[in-house]
Amino acid sequence: MVSMMDIYLIRYFLAVVESGNFTRAARNQNVTQPTLSAGVKKLEQQLGKPLFERSNKRVFLTDAGTHFLPHAKAILHEVNLAQNALVASKRRHLIRLGVMVTISEGLISRLLQYFIASHPDFEIELIDGTERELLNRLDDGSIDYAVTLIRPETQQSVSLYEEGYVFALKQGAHPTAAGGGVQLIKPDSLVERNMIVRSRCEVLSETSRYFTSHNIRPRLAYRTRDDSRALAMVAAGVGGALVPETVLYDSHLDDYLDVFKLDGFDHQRTIGLIKSKVDKNTGRNNSVTKDYRREFELSVYSFFRDSERSGLHYLHFQS
Repeated sequence: MVSMMDIYLIRYFLAVVESGNFTRAARNQNVTQPTLSAGVKKLEQQLGKPLFERSNKRVFLTDAGTHFLPHAKAILHEVNLAQNALVASKRRHLIRLGVMVTISEGLISRLLQYFIASHPDFEIELIDGTERELLNRLDDGSIDYAVTLIRPETQQSVSLYEEGYVFALKQGAHPTAAGGGVQLIKPDSLVERNMIVRSRCEVLSETSRYFTSHNIRPRLAYRTRDDSRALAMVAAGVGGALVPETVLYDSHLDDYLDVFKLDGFDHQRTIGLIKSKVDKNTGRNNSVTKDYRREFELSVYSFFRDSERSGLHYLHFQS
């Protein structure tokens, strides 16, 4: 009866076949030649037949060795497949995370750095999108979560933080700028000012109504989908822009800008984590199991509960 073989013995056997002698085979396997020779002898004893004919310079397969060779390769191949599958399964905890494009990239970077450092067995796949694009992806199951805008009617969501909007101008461009901190300004002080429009701003319509209600029609100097570029143009003196607090303070341009609160513009946004829905018709579910989803959620909540870690301690208009 053939006893159970150790995989390392099969590796020794194949190494000898590939290298043509025991010395090179031992070197390739990082063992001594006596160790490898003893291993091959043990394998031959288990099989009950010699596998090699030995000469002074080379070794040759016997008939038994020739018959055993394809089986040895197949065994090792299956072992490698099994090991790769196990490694892959350890890294299979894939989180497909959608991020609204107007959320501070610095904030998301800190969140992911925090999560990845404590969960090396997870993989993160990031997808940028507008509020509507992310909701569509959540509905069709192509993402597991979204960090995005939360509205009163939003389901399967948890609020993470709230923030207000500030109006940024190049430092010294406004006569009332006192330097440092957030200052309150009247809308009529912005008459004839150039405006930079963030085209993906979620309160774009509200901003337009605000200025219209005060009989102010700022000149449109620049329109962009890129928040970072919008603030860079503010710092360059092209015009002013209304931005969420986190976007401003994570831009690292605040030393070059004066920051204002528009009198009477009290809109805030709530950013939260939304889970994808299960399609009841197809049974489609998230790409990760319930336990790992919960682990991800708890980590996100923990990050945002610590205002120093998240960097949200500077928010002035957080409710």
